[in-house]
Amino acid sequence: MSARLEQERIEAALLRRAARPSYSRRKAHRDESWPPLGARGPRPAEALRADVRAACENRPGVYRMIGPADDVLYVGKSIRVRTRLLSYFRAPRGEKASEIVAHTHRVEWEYVPSEFAALLTEMRHIQAWRPPYNVEHKRDRAFCFVKLTREEAPRLLVVGEVAHDGALYFGPFRGRRRVREVVREVTDLLELRDCPARTPMTWADQADLFGHEATPGCMRADVGRCLAPCAGRCTRTEYVAQAELARQFFEGNADLPLALLHDRMARAVERLQFEYAAALRDRIFHLESAREELVALRGTIESLSFLYTVPGHGGSDRCYLVRRGSIREEHPAPTDAAGWRALRGRARRLFSRRETGPASVQPTQVAEILLLARWFRLRPQEMQRVWRPNGAPVPSPGLPAAVLGV
Repeated sequence: MSARLEQERIEAALLRRAARPSYSRRKAHRDESWPPLGARGPRPAEALRADVRAACENRPGVYRMIGPADDVLYVGKSIRVRTRLLSYFRAPRGEKASEIVAHTHRVEWEYVPSEFAALLTEMRHIQAWRPPYNVEHKRDRAFCFVKLTREEAPRLLVVGEVAHDGALYFGPFRGRRRVREVVREVTDLLELRDCPARTPMTWADQADLFGHEATPGCMRADVGRCLAPCAGRCTRTEYVAQAELARQFFEGNADLPLALLHDRMARAVERLQFEYAAALRDRIFHLESAREELVALRGTIESLSFLYTVPGHGGSDRCYLVRRGSIREEHPAPTDAAGWRALRGRARRLFSRRETGPASVQPTQVAEILLLARWFRLRPQEMQRVWRPNGAPVPSPGLPAAVLGV
């Protein structure tokens, strides 16, 4: 029986082999319909360049390099798209542009009215698609943010980017080490926890049926630098009140951390502990500097509220309604007095609308705030195209020097 089964297995294998096309037949089939669907390779650079030369114009726009799987490899912008794209095909081997072309299956582009519109569109495309060859607008490692977590017992953290997680973010700031020192200072003064997120909380007003006495997970509770919500040494209300003070401090509305340091310094002087008092003085200086920067940053964001008119290619002028560094609306520029009255009336209504809530940075705002601040800092003459409902002159909305590192 086993010999017969083995013979049948061999015959079946021979039949499958006979049905398989030979190498020459497979090669001929491949040549007829190459590349197969779903396995397309990059097109030759000559074909890509021919597409650009045949159809692209020298106008402001944004272009995308598309890979074989229809994934966006790179997004760029230029005020002369055709010239910029053709420069990719002249890049020497080994440069980034040459590498991008080597992996590109097709090139797409779209025209926009102006350089400003190109910057905005490029930023939004990069954030939407996260192309592997783009670095700018995905994450600027030079900047950091202070995060107040949304947890049962909130913590203060220093992070590199803003996420859609319901937490509050303050910034952006330069100097991660300095910001970490400020966060550590505020955390210690307000006695907030700094343990991992997975640490279980045991509140003082929480019912304990077994009479278990929890112990703190670190030494900060024993030295008076943590309320120890993990060991039942405070109620949830008491802890949340301290976290609220941290939020107010980073919004520039609370001075309790500074008041605590001033009180400790005064007591150190009374006890003739001059070295300790000097150390406290330095800590006060760092906190006051951080608070001034926070207030300046908040004022900067508030100053980014205006109607901005940008001339466009071929007369396609655009108007942008900007509120707190975020572009809320975009409209074609009016062509008559009635249109301007209507647009400015819309701007007045937008700017007069009260926006409640914490003065923290939202995830969708960060990139636009940085882009707008840099745009006007490098082009101060553009402030002449800005209009505010109250008619007051618009201060230069460049971010504070400590933020921009200039």
